[in-house]
Amino acid sequence: MIRVFLSRRYRVSAIAAVISAVTGVAAFAATSGPQPYFVSIKVDEAFMREGPSDMHRVKWIYRRKGLPLEVIATFDVWRRVRDMDGEVGWMHMALLTRDRTAVVTTGPGAELYARDDTTSQVLAHAQAGAIGRLLGCSMLACEVEFPGAEGWIARARLWGIHGGDDF
Repeated sequence: MIRVFLSRRYRVSAIAAVISAVTGVAAFAATSGPQPYFVSIKVDEAFMREGPSDMHRVKWIYRRKGLPLEVIATFDVWRRVRDMDGEVGWMHMALLTRDRTAVVTTGPGAELYARDDTTSQVLAHAQAGAIGRLLGCSMLACEVEFPGAEGWIARARLWGIHGGDDF
């Protein structure tokens, strides 16, 4: 009788170990999808912290809703992000959205074309720092919606999309 009791105890322990291992792997897989990827700030004020908790110091306060950020790592509900200036820190996922935006990089105004062809009509000029909503991309240009204008802009003039991204 004692022998049966011990074997059941070991079976229960083994089953518990397998379940915890599977659960741990599933939790890790759920939080560590393919990286890097882009997100944007979904609130008017977002805190970038030094580490993945509210206990860590605030490095930066972002006050630009829609600003794209690159997620380079994940930990639980925290995302390690990089901004267009190369600053790296942690943000809570509640501050971020998967809505795709892009920001016009530095340099002279970027032309917004009617089609993804530089010979098409120029509709507007986007200033450096302008944030727009990405609608789609071809190999060389992206269709972007800015407040008051929508058109195609050279992909090289945008930050918020990777070179090989199909969007």
